[in-house]
Amino acid sequence: MVQIRAMTKNDLAAVSRLLGQSWRRTYSPIMGEDATARLSDEKHAPDKLAAELADDNKMSFVAERTDGSIAGYAMAAMGENGDVTLNRLHIEPQEFGSGLAVDLLHAVLAAHAGIPSIALEVIEGNDRAVAFYRKHGFEVVERRPAAHGVGGHASLIMRRLLPMA
Repeated sequence: MVQIRAMTKNDLAAVSRLLGQSWRRTYSPIMGEDATARLSDEKHAPDKLAAELADDNKMSFVAERTDGSIAGYAMAAMGENGDVTLNRLHIEPQEFGSGLAVDLLHAVLAAHAGIPSIALEVIEGNDRAVAFYRKHGFEVVERRPAAHGVGGHASLIMRRLLPMA
């Protein structure tokens, strides 16, 4: 049994670990091991996550197992213009196919009810993520240079219209 809940400061170390492992597993084949490790260590350190957690424009969720371990994480940010961006959705590999990623996505969508749409960025080559998001109503609306500081790589911007509450 897994519970989706708001992330707290007590989750910082576990979420940092989860993100680091997920990024290395997913992006090393695309961007190379060194670039992936450097970027992940820089962006997913507990102090960086703590700053995001304190930001009122960002909402973070974790999927907590009954033993207290963290099986997944999602974070969305509200832009100054009212746009919402799903910045992260990561789960442990043993949870692939379990529906946990869908549960985290639904938590993010429910938290933003009434917003016209939600966007996200996926580094091109992350075919698993692109297929997942397409399956859940996201469409590619733009292709541009990756925003993650990775020269020579492209990102796909995907968007999903949300029902008005």
